[in-house]
Amino acid sequence: MSNSPFIFEATIENFQQKVMEASATTPILVDVWAEWCAPCKQLMPILEKLADEYQGNFQLAKVNADEQQELTNSLGVRSLPTVILVKNGQAVDGFNEARPESEIRKVLEKHIEAPAEDPYEKAHALWEAGDVDGALAILTELNQKDPDNLDVLIDLAQLKAEQGDLETARQVLDSLPPEEKLQHKAKQLAARVKFLEQSAELPPVKDLEMALEQDPKDPNALHQLALHHVLQENNAGAMDLLIRLMQVDSKYKDEVAKTTLIELFDKLGNNNPDVRTYRRKLYTLMH
Repeated sequence: MSNSPFIFEATIENFQQKVMEASATTPILVDVWAEWCAPCKQLMPILEKLADEYQGNFQLAKVNADEQQELTNSLGVRSLPTVILVKNGQAVDGFNEARPESEIRKVLEKHIEAPAEDPYEKAHALWEAGDVDGALAILTELNQKDPDNLDVLIDLAQLKAEQGDLETARQVLDSLPPEEKLQHKAKQLAARVKFLEQSAELPPVKDLEMALEQDPKDPNALHQLALHHVLQENNAGAMDLLIRLMQVDSKYKDEVAKTTLIELFDKLGNNNPDVRTYRRKLYTLMH
């Protein structure tokens, strides 16, 4: 049974009060299911997710058909799963098979007010879609309302860096409390700013590729092309070039290949599969 405050177990004893009467103020989605019913188990996590997402705009009442046979019969259930939407004491919609989340949303949207979109999540959605200006506007407003929210502040700095305003991004980074600078998002920002600062002096990619064709062991070309790959989010390609640089000259520019690899690991996080792969390669080279 879920611990969500928007989900409860419906029984013959509480159905009148918690479903029929309660639906006068809050729509109730009744899910009739059974342990042996595979489609029920496929459907249930979707319904639970939506109940939490809607944050109380509807309640999810779960009816175990085997344990509540009298209630199941009184609801006229003929197959499982059966889902019934109750408003003002009346069944207003429903379905009796497992459906994809998109179709269930359409049923809910006809009868229930959608939850207000979280502005922080909306900003990230715009950011991922490439609308940097839209994301920046929302995050700026959030920062004005809550200047102490470091997640918003760091995201703002990331966007400023992407727009080329490295000075502002660096100022934000320098202003962070020492303990915050050790957190993953701050390390990501630090690495991003450093890579962008270095990129201003990089030769064109074609020139570097040509240099490597002439000399595959050219340490300067290996390093600079790796930085280009970082900026293009081709992190695996960058790490591969940095490993090659370590094989050619591990001491080049005060071990810059090793340092840059570690910064990339921090930027991407330990769960990134490329990080796991190249961390092992780095370990092998060092030992």
